[in-house]
Amino acid sequence: MTQTATRPQLKAAAAATFLIFGINGLVFASWAARIPAVTEILQITAGQMGTLLLCVAVGSLIALPTAGHVVGRIGTANTVRAAGLLVAAAGVGIALSLAAGAVSGTAISLFFFGIGIGLWDVSQNIEGADVEHKLGRTIMPQFHAAFSGGAFVGALIGAGLSNIGIGLPAHLLVIAAVVAAAALVTPKYFLEHVPAAPRPAGEAKEPRAASAWRDGRTLLIGVVVLGATLTEGAGNDWIAKAAVDGLDATQSTGALLFAVFVLAMTAVRFFGGRAIDIYGRVALLRASMAAAALGLGLFVLAGNIWLATAGAALWGAGAALAFPMGMSAAADDPKHAAARVSVVSTVGYIAFLAGPPLLGYLGDLTGIRTALLAIGVPILGALMLAGAAKSLRGK
Repeated sequence: MTQTATRPQLKAAAAATFLIFGINGLVFASWAARIPAVTEILQITAGQMGTLLLCVAVGSLIALPTAGHVVGRIGTANTVRAAGLLVAAAGVGIALSLAAGAVSGTAISLFFFGIGIGLWDVSQNIEGADVEHKLGRTIMPQFHAAFSGGAFVGALIGAGLSNIGIGLPAHLLVIAAVVAAAALVTPKYFLEHVPAAPRPAGEAKEPRAASAWRDGRTLLIGVVVLGATLTEGAGNDWIAKAAVDGLDATQSTGALLFAVFVLAMTAVRFFGGRAIDIYGRVALLRASMAAAALGLGLFVLAGNIWLATAGAALWGAGAALAFPMGMSAAADDPKHAAARVSVVSTVGYIAFLAGPPLLGYLGDLTGIRTALLAIGVPILGALMLAGAAKSLRGK
């Protein structure tokens, strides 16, 4: 829990959270935008690339269910510090493994990368939800806009470095240094964490993560977020590769298409908070999933790079608000926020992290661009169940 914060402390915490989300996005895009380069360096197929992505997923899915407990013990600031340092160390491992052409070393490093990302993600979302509640207005989409903005910058950097021939290992080593510095310094501005005091004898205990897994509303929110995050995760991991394989684009053009996808997400997230306050989560979730479905179809069926770019933009816009709205919905009750955010994050990241590798395996059979059509089913599921995210205070 946190103590009562002054207005300047809240502003500082919001700015620090915004920056941490942005650095997280930068890290993710530094990897995702250059996945075509990984397949080329290691001489692997889309399905084998899917197995490497699965290493990230397994690491994160080990970390996510316990992240709420870790935050409850050491606070969001210390969790982000530990996670950031782990991500930086794993980034160095990935870079050195790629330089050596070692698939096994890359896989092991990606596993620990996934653990760090999982801990980082839950802790930053818990901090963001705490700041949002204390500010009294919707700000979570802007934090996720920072993630998308960081990813956009990372994608542009990746495209530029690919275009001028700078290798991915050197790129990742610089990113690892940036992450380590940011993780050590920025969290000191987070809201102060105070360990929970022992409860008097006979008083009911706070629900643990296990009981949050039995909460019906939390699980339904998780299912909605599962469909929504598969939409985002598939775009993050496969748009660049699908453009290269399906449209004969260059690696730098594929990275730029990924940048368009991320830029659309960033813009909608930055300005979407006001729309959520006006129209409510449910209406915005339904509109978002409809836009994502249309954009996905256009991207996959487009006959040229320009239509595919328009599809990527609409797809990104549709994918923008669902995850932050799911996090806000899970944290509606501050007393149970850590456990419920951990549960929803875990369910959502099953799709975000494990879904794209499965698409890679399907891509070996159909081509990765065609395989992306499979995510239309969970998109429709999220649209139908959007009512579960209705705010406890209204819409």
